[in-house]
Amino acid sequence: MQGLSTTVGLDLLLALLLASVRAVSFLLLAPPFASRAVNGRVKAMLSLALALPVAGRLRGQAPAVEPAALATAVVQQVLVGAALGAFCALVFAAVQAAGDLIDLFGGFQMASAYDPLSQNQTAVFGKLYNWTATALLVLSGGHLLVLKGFLRTYEVLPLDAGLSLSTVAAVFTTGIGQLMLSALQIAAPLVAVLFVADVGLGLLSRVAPALNVFAMSFPLKILITLTLGGFALAVLPSVVDTSAGTMAETVVRLVGGGA
Repeated sequence: MQGLSTTVGLDLLLALLLASVRAVSFLLLAPPFASRAVNGRVKAMLSLALALPVAGRLRGQAPAVEPAALATAVVQQVLVGAALGAFCALVFAAVQAAGDLIDLFGGFQMASAYDPLSQNQTAVFGKLYNWTATALLVLSGGHLLVLKGFLRTYEVLPLDAGLSLSTVAAVFTTGIGQLMLSALQIAAPLVAVLFVADVGLGLLSRVAPALNVFAMSFPLKILITLTLGGFALAVLPSVVDTSAGTMAETVVRLVGGGA
C-alpha cells in the first residue's frame, strides 16, 4: 500500500508563523488571556488556532526567505500584536482602577497584598472588581468578541505592513482619557458618599474637639464601603459588555480599519 504524502508550500508556513507570532503577542497582553491563570501552552495553542484559518489567504504576504527579511517581519508582528493587546488591557484596566479608587477612599489601601496572577500589589476592592470583571467577560462571551475583532486585523493590516505611529498615539491618548473617565463613573457614587463622610467627620472634629475623630474615621469609612460597595459592583455587567465591544472595535481602528 503506497503511502500518501502532503506538500505544504513554504509561503504558507511563513504566513502561519507570522500570523501566530502576532496572535501570541496579542494574547500575552489582552484580557482575559493575559492572566497567569491561563497556561502558556494554552496561549501557544490558541495562537496557532487563530492563525490557521487566515494563513491560506495571507500566504501571498509572506516575506522573502532571507534572515534579515524574516527577522524584520517577526519583530514587526510582535510589535503589532503587543500594541493591540496593550490597548485591550488599557480598556479593561478601568475596572481595576475603579476598585483601586474605592480602596483609596475607603481605607482598604493599607490592606494591599501581592496578587500572584497580576504580579502587583492590589487591595480588596481592586482584586474583587478585577476578578468579577474577568469572570463576566468570559461568561458573557465577550472574549469571543475580542478575538473576532483581532481576527479582522489580518484583513485590515497585512503581514507586510506596519502600524501607523500617529494612529497608535491618537488611539492610546483617547484610551487613557476613557480609562480615567470610566473608572470615575464606576466608583463615583461610592467615592462621593465617602467624601461627604470625610466632610462630616471634619465638621464633627470642630464641633466636638474632645472626640477622637481620627480613630473613628477608619471603621466608619470601612463600614460605609462594605455597605454600599454592592451598588458600584452592580454596574460591572454593563461596563464589561461595553468594554468588550470597545476592545473589538478599536483593535480594528488601531490598525487603520476605522480611519
